[in-house]
Amino acid sequence: MKDDRPSITAYPDGPLLVRGAVDLRNADGEEIVVRRQTVALCRCGLSAIKPFCDGTHKLSHFRTDE
Repeated sequence: MKDDRPSITAYPDGPLLVRGAVDLRNADGEEIVVRRQTVALCRCGLSAIKPFCDGTHKLSHFRTDE
């Protein structure tokens, strides 16, 4: 049986990985269509495809608190 419960994993110096059945919405409350069971959400604020991660955090040397 597949587990669809949402989980969020914060990767050090990287994105938030969101797994499971989630309902993502933008600041206006509009639904963001998710076509995958796992999505990476930007934490550095520099992604060209926000709210999703495009890997820009690596180029910008983004760091999270330990």
